[in-house]
Amino acid sequence: MFVEFGVIVLRRSGKILIVVTMFVVCITVICNTAWGSGYEVRRNMDYTDIMLGSISIVTVLYIAEALGVILTGLYMLKLAGAIASIARLLNSETSNSYDNHPLSILRLKKIKELREKIVVLFEERNSLVEMYDKQIKELKVQLHISQKRQTHIEEIIYSIRDSVIVVDEFDKLLMANEPAGKLLGFDYKKSYFKPIKEIISSERKEFLKFLSHTKKSRGQAARKELETIQDGKLKTYDCIVSCIYDNNKQVCGVVAVLHDITREKEISNMKNDFISHVSHELKTPLASITAYSEMLADDEANDEETRKEFYAVIQNQAQRLNRLIEDILNTSRIESGLIKINKEPLSMAILIEEQLKMIKSYAEEKEITIIGQTPIVCDQIYVDRDMISQVIVNLLSNAVKYTKPGGTVTIESKTDEAASKIQVLITDTGVGIPDDEIEHVFDKYYRVETNKKQARGTGLGLNLVKQIVEKIHNGRVFVNSRVGIGSTFGFELPLASKNIEITV
Repeated sequence: MFVEFGVIVLRRSGKILIVVTMFVVCITVICNTAWGSGYEVRRNMDYTDIMLGSISIVTVLYIAEALGVILTGLYMLKLAGAIASIARLLNSETSNSYDNHPLSILRLKKIKELREKIVVLFEERNSLVEMYDKQIKELKVQLHISQKRQTHIEEIIYSIRDSVIVVDEFDKLLMANEPAGKLLGFDYKKSYFKPIKEIISSERKEFLKFLSHTKKSRGQAARKELETIQDGKLKTYDCIVSCIYDNNKQVCGVVAVLHDITREKEISNMKNDFISHVSHELKTPLASITAYSEMLADDEANDEETRKEFYAVIQNQAQRLNRLIEDILNTSRIESGLIKINKEPLSMAILIEEQLKMIKSYAEEKEITIIGQTPIVCDQIYVDRDMISQVIVNLLSNAVKYTKPGGTVTIESKTDEAASKIQVLITDTGVGIPDDEIEHVFDKYYRVETNKKQARGTGLGLNLVKQIVEKIHNGRVFVNSRVGIGSTFGFELPLASKNIEITV
């Protein structure tokens, strides 16, 4: 192909030069003729001399242009000749039609060397092209993997319930999730690459200071508890801020994670209160037992009636101490799954009657009336006797504890044979529970703030009731209350027939 091209250029270059030259000459003649005929018309004008000068200049320009084209054509002709010579040499070398003249041999040797160098050069360039092509493919794969990995990281961050914020070295937002936007008051989708100080509300100044301080200190991680008002409630967050480093170990940004520990703080405070209350609850019966035992040992009870009174006090306080310890142990056993369960068919009416006998003396001391009910025939349940007895005792004792002298406590049960369930309701005329605290009364260690002065407690009784009924017996607990009027605590259990069928 290369040889044929050179021959074609050589043959046609002369013709092309002649055609171009003739074309330029014709254009020059036509232009001069046009200017000449126009001269007769314009010679009566005042500026005839100027026009004649212009005609001469135009003619000179056209001649110069024609010469330029001719010279260019000659140059192209020589170039075509050179290309044709190379083509002929290559052709003669290929067809082996060369003589043994030293000059021809030298020329052929140079051509071979040139060809070999060109071949080597092309092979090297081809190898480089292949290498670069392979590198480009590898880079494309790495880019695809990197993009996929980045997408996964973003999806992970967006799915985290904690607030996550990533800021670059210029304090501009790189990434954030929805909880962070809600907490710090900005639209996380429309705030990327904006200065963090502009998008976070002024109420969160403490967080901004902590973020800036950690970045300047260049520490690996810093931790701090931050309190803020959210939805009208005081919230506590565990804020962890970590610096991000580049390959040169320079800080190129920070990432902050804020975890809501409000509930954990409340539980921690309740645990502290629980320890305080338990300590007091344990000391009180122990003190009574110790005091009355010492009086008996010192023969201060001179008659049998006094001794029986002392014995009764010691026995009651020991039972109180035992119930408290049992509540603590049972709560721990249920949570750990180590409690032993011994279920059997029982009558709810009989269980209620047994616990009423135990609580009546306590109610009489406070001048509170206990109202029972007529036993129900179809009230068989499949339960652990000791646990359900403890549920009834805890609810009755709570009702008596928070009812003022002269009040009443009513216990009743209702059977729904269609739903195969039985309900037990314990209603008092006590102090009641505020609406905003009802949802927490069954929480561990929780005690209603406004009722703490009314009676002492550990905050374990109602939580134990909930765990026994719902976790062990697949039932349900509930409460309704009005401040100053009273409360109704209840629980619901499956009837024995359904339970036994399921067990079998």
